[in-house]
Amino acid sequence: MTEKKGSIFISWVIITLLILYFLLYSLFSYLVVGDRGHPGWDFGTVRDVPAGSAYAIYKKLPYPQHVKGQMGK
Repeated sequence: MTEKKGSIFISWVIITLLILYFLLYSLFSYLVVGDRGHPGWDFGTVRDVPAGSAYAIYKKLPYPQHVKGQMGK
């Protein structure tokens, strides 16, 4: 009976150590990596039409945003 109790105790110790390891590793990662805030660079609005680029290999589209209408007004 004592052998079974010792085995159960060791199992719980291992489980507890694993939980502590993952909690401490996660806390460490959160504190080291963390959120550094908004980046200092800004690329502005990026157009989503492939043919709108000066380096595009596609032919120009008749309507830049796939719809007929005024652009930028």
